[in-house]
Amino acid sequence: MSTLRVDTHPHLISPDIRRYPPAPLGGKRSEWSADAHSNTVEELITAMDAAGVAKAAVVHSSTTYGHDNSLVLDSVAAWPDRLTAVCSIDLLAPHALDVLKDILNRGCSGIRLFTTGTTMPGQASWLNDPRTYPVWEHAQAIGLPICVQANPAGMAMLGEMMDRFPGVTIVLDHVGRADVSDGPPFAEATPIFDMAGKYPNLIAKFSPAVLERARKGKSTPETFVPRMVEAFGTDRIVWGSNFPASHGTLAEIADECEAAFAFLPSRDVSRIMGGNALRIYPNLAI
Repeated sequence: MSTLRVDTHPHLISPDIRRYPPAPLGGKRSEWSADAHSNTVEELITAMDAAGVAKAAVVHSSTTYGHDNSLVLDSVAAWPDRLTAVCSIDLLAPHALDVLKDILNRGCSGIRLFTTGTTMPGQASWLNDPRTYPVWEHAQAIGLPICVQANPAGMAMLGEMMDRFPGVTIVLDHVGRADVSDGPPFAEATPIFDMAGKYPNLIAKFSPAVLERARKGKSTPETFVPRMVEAFGTDRIVWGSNFPASHGTLAEIADECEAAFAFLPSRDVSRIMGGNALRIYPNLAI
């Protein structure tokens, strides 16, 4: 296996609930984090080594720790040559910009806006709230990427923010969580594909959750993945494992996701599985 692998979406879970007490966003902890119980940074590094994953942008688990990024920041401090942090902050808080500047000094290379998920169904309406503008402005000024977990109902709000802050790179978690079970031409995903054509700084994050949805109804990975590649191009797709929330070992997850792009030349697969991540998170390229 010679493909460069850089994971843009593993999570950490600490068994030390005194040092890192759960305080999930929305008040409901994700089942996967409770079931996993532990994915310490040492366990993650071991899994990365077994999977041939060189480096990772570790995504803070908001459904476990809310806006307390202590675990991911402490872990990155311990392994700065392998990891960087994607943190979550409360953008509506009056001190949000101060919080952002603090975590940027502690190993944060990106932030994540969690506006929907299994513990918070539906689509939050705060994504384009003017109170979030100071953080967006700072992100644009310093070249900080923003991951957005939103569903198709949130695309209009996201588009508004991308129009207002055109210099911000947006990484769309799980390719926008569209239901593609209707099969080609994937009606619910059409607004996402249209945005890919309009905004050259919109990046698709490909994960096992995307494959899972692509296997439902009339959809198949063999029809959806090429359509996604057509919309975004191979230079605007990054791989994220969602480990340990996804089923299987990190090696199994990486192999499965990489296999979905077997129809592409190896250089393009390497971009998707790792090279593009190094561009978006340049700290990992050091």
